Amino acid sequence: MANRSRYLLKALTRQATTFLFRNTHPYLHSLYFSSHFPNPSTSFPIFTKPLSAFAQCSNSRYFSSDKTSDHSNKVEDHSDEEGENEDDFEDEEDYESGEEGEDYDDENASVSSRKKVYTEEEKEAEALDIGYKIVGPLHKDDRVFKPYEPVFAVVQIGSHQFKVSNRDSIFTERLKFCEVNDKLILNKVLLVGSDSQTIVGRPIVPGAAVHAVVEEHALDAKVIIFKKKRRKNYRRTRGHRQELTKLRITNIEGIEKPQNVVIEKPSKAAKREQEKVAVTA
Repeated sequence: MANRSRYLLKALTRQATTFLFRNTHPYLHSLYFSSHFPNPSTSFPIFTKPLSAFAQCSNSRYFSSDKTSDHSNKVEDHSDEEGENEDDFEDEEDYESGEEGEDYDDENASVSSRKKVYTEEEKEAEALDIGYKIVGPLHKDDRVFKPYEPVFAVVQIGSHQFKVSNRDSIFTERLKFCEVNDKLILNKVLLVGSDSQTIVGRPIVPGAAVHAVVEEHALDAKVIIFKKKRRKNYRRTRGHRQELTKLRITNIEGIEKPQNVVIEKPSKAAKREQEKVAVTA
């Protein structure tokens, strides 16, 4: 009994489905429907003519008008995507033909212009923060190199401190905004000293300055950085060469410089006479 009732329920659902959606699908009118319900005692099917494959399918999503419209929308979206792909292909052809070369150059220019451009005031302020001031290029008529003077100073350039004297050369980290043969003034003088006095700054000596000339920009010796993690198959080897700037110290200001007393050495004849006098005595 349960099997027969289940069979009747399935037959009713099938007939109702085909009746509801026969207006939307004209090809269902060709189907022949029985005019009476089947007798529960008989096992004859509800349709005397076999249904099509769509009618036999229990899933009614293909017969829904909403689903068909969704399917048509999907087809339209697919056509739109194909149109976009064709437009992209045309753009690529235009780029290959050189019609959009100007726009491509503009993009490259914008990328290259991302580097920060400093004004003269910004350059001067950043150089002062590091510890120097650019005076200008060195000319042939300038006589900046002087004889040795018994004066020393301790200057700070960036995060490093150097003890310098006249005619000394030092290597610092690469200095910005300066070229070879530029004259510099090192304004962060921490200490100035001579044979007679020493002046210590708190932290900078007021009125003191050290003059220098940029001789060259060079690279330091290569340093190998090797990393390893045992039992992990991890090994990394890297090399590094630090950029350096060579400075030549020309003058130290801010302290009284003792006069260079030239001591004349006695000649050999005078030495011999003194030795003879000492022997006879």
